[in-house]
Amino acid sequence: MKVAVIGAGTMGSGIGQAFAQSDAVEKVYLCDIKQEFADGGKAKIKKNLDRQVAKGKMEQAKADEILGKVVTGLADIAVDPDLVVEAVLEKMDLKQSTFRNLQENIVKNPDCIYASNTSSLSITEIGTGLAKPVVGMHFFNPAPVMKLVEVIQGANTPDSVVAKVKEISETIGKTPVQVNEAAGFVVNRILVPMINEAINVYYTGTSDIQGIDTAMKLGCNHPMGPLELGDYIGLDVVLAIMDVLFADTHDNKYAASPLLRKMVRAKHLGVKTGIGFYKYNADRTKTPVDQL
Repeated sequence: MKVAVIGAGTMGSGIGQAFAQSDAVEKVYLCDIKQEFADGGKAKIKKNLDRQVAKGKMEQAKADEILGKVVTGLADIAVDPDLVVEAVLEKMDLKQSTFRNLQENIVKNPDCIYASNTSSLSITEIGTGLAKPVVGMHFFNPAPVMKLVEVIQGANTPDSVVAKVKEISETIGKTPVQVNEAAGFVVNRILVPMINEAINVYYTGTSDIQGIDTAMKLGCNHPMGPLELGDYIGLDVVLAIMDVLFADTHDNKYAASPLLRKMVRAKHLGVKTGIGFYKYNADRTKTPVDQL
C-alpha cells in the first residue's frame, strides 16, 4: 500500500511515521507546500526513530527501513497512492481546495481513498463538490504511539469506504472507532470543553495552574492535567475546536474562555512555542507561568 500524507507538521509527520512503521505500507509520500517543510517533517520522524534506537526499543536497521519508506516533496509527487490522508491547517477552505487539487490534477489512481485528519470540521462539508467522497481518519498525538483512530462517516461517505479505512487502521496497529458526523466527533467533543473549563477555573482565580492540574490528576486519575494537556495539544487547536463547537451548536457552554483567546493572540500556544500555561525549558523541564 502507498499512502500520501498532505501536511508535514506535527500531526502529519506523526501520521506518516505511523504508516511507515507498518509492514503493509511500502511507501509514504510526505508532502507540504514547500520542500523544506516536507523535509522538516521527515527530520521529525528521524528524531523520533533515533530516540527509539537510543533507548534500545528499536534496531537501527528497522529505523533505517522505516525512514527509507518516506519520500518528501510537494503534493504533486503523490500520483499513485492508495490512500490520501490530509493533515493541513484546520481551515475548511484549505482542506476543500487541497482535496480538489489532488482529485482533479494529481492523483491518477481511480481507487484512491481520500481521508481527512480534521479534529472537528464537517466531513460532509469538506467533501462538498468533490468527485470522490471524503472520510474522516482522525489520529491522536503522538500518532505513532496513540492507538485510537476516529473514523468519521459524512453524509456522502459510502459504507464501503468507512469499512476499508477501519480495516487499514487495524492493519497499521490502530483501534478504529466509527463515529457519525457531529461537531468535535467523540473525543474532542468531551475533552476540549473540559480543557476550556479548566482555563476558566484558572481565569476566575479559583486555583493556580499547578493546583488545577494536580487536582485533576489525583482526583480523576488523569495522567496529565487539563492545562498541561492543552499546552501539549496546542492552545490554538483548542480554540479552533471550541469555535467549531460553538458555531455548530450555538450553545454558550462551548464559548471559548477569554483567556484562551488572549493567549492564542499572544502566540502562547504551549509546547510548540515554548510557552503556554507552562514555560518549557531546553532541558525538558517546565515551570507554571504563574510561578515565574
